[in-house]
Amino acid sequence: MSKLILVTGGAGFIGSHLCERLVADGHRVISLDNYFTGSRENHVLGVDYREGHTKDIEQHVPETPDLVFHLGEYSRVERSLLEPSLVWDLNKDGTFGVLEHWRKRGYKLIYAGSSTKFGDGGLGRMQSPYAWAKASNTELVKNYGSWYDLPYAITYFYNVYGPGERAGAYGTVIEIFRQKMLAGESLIVTSPGTQKRNFTHVDDIIDGLVLVGEDGTGDDFGIGDEQAYSILDVARMFGGEVTMKSASPGNRMSSEIDTSKMRSLGWSPKRHLKEYIAETKHRP
Repeated sequence: MSKLILVTGGAGFIGSHLCERLVADGHRVISLDNYFTGSRENHVLGVDYREGHTKDIEQHVPETPDLVFHLGEYSRVERSLLEPSLVWDLNKDGTFGVLEHWRKRGYKLIYAGSSTKFGDGGLGRMQSPYAWAKASNTELVKNYGSWYDLPYAITYFYNVYGPGERAGAYGTVIEIFRQKMLAGESLIVTSPGTQKRNFTHVDDIIDGLVLVGEDGTGDDFGIGDEQAYSILDVARMFGGEVTMKSASPGNRMSSEIDTSKMRSLGWSPKRHLKEYIAETKHRP
């Protein structure tokens, strides 16, 4: 059955893939994006694109959707230490606007939490403005659900990579390494290099989000490949020269993952990092 679905951050990396899938599944889709990191190049035919901040969602989305995927937040860990006011604006003020919209309309909300809160035995949630904002937002989503008897599910992504991923200041490590490899430049690894991450293909993320949108309820939907790699391992998969840089604040050493609730919905990762790097590291 066709639904009216809102995707915040629908012009971003993950959001655009989700919009594409939802349109293909026959849904009516609205994207709300402020284009801070989103791009009009990511627009999908059939999506109703609206430009604006999530804190102003009331004026941009007067409709009552059946389902909302809230992906539109700031999402860089170490950089967030340099711009905490921006994190607050996008992740606290913006998300509060979405939660109030949810409270008034009563649709099902899918919130994209951050797996950083599970890192380093739970200490990861305190290591950067980004990690703290995302962790505290998951608590606020749960409280709104309890206070106002609202349907929701909270998902956690693990280092998403795939087509459309970006490099640059707000980019992610796989595409940053790939672009440096193509340019013949050294791959820069933050010391000590043994910090481990789980990497998940964007198509597996989208499969998981769709399942959670249909059947997920509550917290702890971890969407990620359980295979963890150190950042040095990843650099070696690309090959070429590696340059180590000094350790930086906010850089957690471990990444804990629990996919049991996702697997109970029938989800499992189908794409894997080694194969992706081998297929794309020389592709323009």
